[in-house]
Amino acid sequence: MSFAVVASGVSSHLLLGVIVLIPLVGALKRVTVFESFLEGASDAIKIALKLMPYLVGMIVAVGMLRDSGAIDLIADQIGPFLEQIGFQKALVPLALLRPFSGAASNAVMFDLIDQFGPDSMIALTAATIMGATETTFYLVAILFGAINISRTRHAIVASLIGELCGIIAAVYFCQLLLA
Repeated sequence: MSFAVVASGVSSHLLLGVIVLIPLVGALKRVTVFESFLEGASDAIKIALKLMPYLVGMIVAVGMLRDSGAIDLIADQIGPFLEQIGFQKALVPLALLRPFSGAASNAVMFDLIDQFGPDSMIALTAATIMGATETTFYLVAILFGAINISRTRHAIVASLIGELCGIIAAVYFCQLLLA
């Protein structure tokens, strides 16, 4: 039996166990599970409505960056320098968009896969960058907006340093292991 089959079976049983365990524990603690669920769902709708301006702002900002050609202009400017240190110019738009938007960075990654092929070093590095980084500005807008924090202090700088480390590690290990 292959690892994938075993992992799939284990994950299916774990999911079923969690689905059964939550109402069971609630019943044992004499919690009205369905009413608690409905209360949480109504709170989630309120939070989603409160977050809508932050989401719209991020979507508009990313759209403006892509449509204005600013991403391509920046990539053209810093691409030659980055290529000297082993970072392929084609990956620059992905690295620039990833902190802003998961959907936009997914689109860039899929474009790279279509352009260079799924087994190319660029496509594999792009996929690794996607796994090693996060949408920092999107998360800050959502998470800090949800709890009404307007001063992020060092959160953004620390997150962007983490993004940079993830990108560098992705490129380094792809070149080390796949080249």
